Amino acid sequence: MSLVNQFAAYTTWRTGLSASISEFREWLAENELSDAQAELHLGQLLERLREDRLNVAFVAEFSRGKSELINAIFFAEYGTRMLPSSAGRTTMCPTELLYDADKPPCIQLLPIGTRASNSGISEYKRFPEEWKLIALDVESADAMQNALRQVSQTTRIAPAEATRLGFAVGDGDADFHHIGDDGLVEVPRWRHAIINFPHPLLKQGLIILDTPGLNALGAEPELTLSLLPNAHAALFILGADTGVTQSDMAIWRECICAGGTAQRGRLVVLNKIDGQWDELKTSAEIDAEIQRQVDNSARLLDLPSSQVFPVSAQKGLVAKITGDDALLERSQIERLETALSAELIPAKRDIVRDNTASEFSDISRRIHSLLEARLSGLSEQLTELTELRGKNKGVVEYMMGKVRTEKEEFEAGLQRYYAVRSVFSTLTNKLFGHLGLDALRRLTQETRVVMLDANFSKSLSAAMSRFFTQAHESLTRSNHEIGEILAMMNAIYKRFAVEHGLKLGTPVTFSLLRYEKELNRLQTWCDDHLNTAVNLLTQDKKNITQKFFEEVALQVRRAFEYANRDAETWLRAIMAPMETQIREHQIQLKRRLESIRRIYRATDTLADRIAELDGIEQGLLQQVEALEIINDRIQALLLPPTDAATREAA
Repeated sequence: MSLVNQFAAYTTWRTGLSASISEFREWLAENELSDAQAELHLGQLLERLREDRLNVAFVAEFSRGKSELINAIFFAEYGTRMLPSSAGRTTMCPTELLYDADKPPCIQLLPIGTRASNSGISEYKRFPEEWKLIALDVESADAMQNALRQVSQTTRIAPAEATRLGFAVGDGDADFHHIGDDGLVEVPRWRHAIINFPHPLLKQGLIILDTPGLNALGAEPELTLSLLPNAHAALFILGADTGVTQSDMAIWRECICAGGTAQRGRLVVLNKIDGQWDELKTSAEIDAEIQRQVDNSARLLDLPSSQVFPVSAQKGLVAKITGDDALLERSQIERLETALSAELIPAKRDIVRDNTASEFSDISRRIHSLLEARLSGLSEQLTELTELRGKNKGVVEYMMGKVRTEKEEFEAGLQRYYAVRSVFSTLTNKLFGHLGLDALRRLTQETRVVMLDANFSKSLSAAMSRFFTQAHESLTRSNHEIGEILAMMNAIYKRFAVEHGLKLGTPVTFSLLRYEKELNRLQTWCDDHLNTAVNLLTQDKKNITQKFFEEVALQVRRAFEYANRDAETWLRAIMAPMETQIREHQIQLKRRLESIRRIYRATDTLADRIAELDGIEQGLLQQVEALEIINDRIQALLLPPTDAATREAA
């Protein structure tokens, strides 16, 4: 299946999953089984499915054919080149292609001068007035091409200004940012570009990131700290004529394989193999020459040859537009698309499936436990009333006293629950005392003061190291509090289950491990790019400080924001089952007591009350059956494709 078709299939699957969860949400409301917690979780789950995006990054040095490869893979059906592609540098700034239905087709361009501020690209996305807006005429290919050439624009500025903006300025002509005869340096005019284009794939949630070469990557740390690591797939493009150059190797190590190993969804493309199509050579000789370049590239990048894909993006695009099947086969573009489909879509589907399965299963189990609790309470009522058949008024009075005593004992036991709530609140406050953003904000302010006051490079280095040490300690102390909360809730779950028959199961677990790993990744980047002896000795203290807080500290804050959000969700989730079961048990005890009291006062006949409860029981059994059907349908959607196929065959 082609990438386009598989992506369409993925979108259909995601839409079906979202529709099924919406139906489940409506069913809960109709049957009065929903509560604030379930409504919140289902709302968040549906919002994530609606906002789901598929991010594909194209990374390479300039003139490797990135833009042409994007055109060939994603936009050949448009019948022309959507992105400008010509000799030389056509993408001077990171460019995102996406579709936002709330905005008209347009290009948003962030001026290069914004690098002088303390804000990253993600921060500027909140302020549309800072971007230059250019309308896109999607009905005219020529007008679109002219508009899209904006991403290739450059400007000339003074060397001191270029350095202040983060560009490495050199004196020789070999340097990209070299000082020209006019004493100025050529730099990109724009810092970042966002192209809002109503293409069918982009409408379905595809986001394409087209990156410039090594110099721009190095000057824009947010690319390597956030945008590239968060991409679901990254295509690293080499030139078939050059193979792996020194700058290619630098990009591979620093941007694609940060941490030492290539992640899933990272593919290498050996582009422009049509340059090897020599009419004086046989097909076998040409294939052998291309294979040698593939093997050599794989060896240098420490990859199996099967992960390096030789293609001709230009010929592939031409073949798709003209319908030339022979040329399409020779371009080998379809082999790359097949590999990208096998890597990209399953990886993304796994992420969505795992996240959805975890949240949905928690809600489904809780609703099932609630129905079981109602059935259990109803069963007790029926048993009690059935045993009263043929009994005198004294026996009814005794039974009423027994239920009243049970109710009083449960309410007395609730004092332990209220005590647990108090301890839970104390532990929660301690958790957010360590994990909360106030503590991180204080640490950031303290670090900024130390770095700005530092007179020696050693002091700068120590301040950055201390920042990460303190951040790690905050996570460690937070994990300790999480363990305390989990142990306490586990004990109280068991106690209430034994003493009052509540069906609580096991408390939901939680860990900050993913945020510890993210902190390790950011510290490694900082140690490799900022906190080095060379940087500390050669770069201005103010520049290092600005980069640290503009990029590294910003990403740490973002990680803590996500950790806080997840911790708050977990705390609600761990307490919700107990609150629901206690409330339900109280209601059932009250109903049992009222039922017997009505029989005692002869306001209801015993037979009528038993018949009424029988009807309620049938309704509950139908709800349980309906819940199992809904659960099975959604769980079937959440099965891996191979498991789903096996289940259908069975």
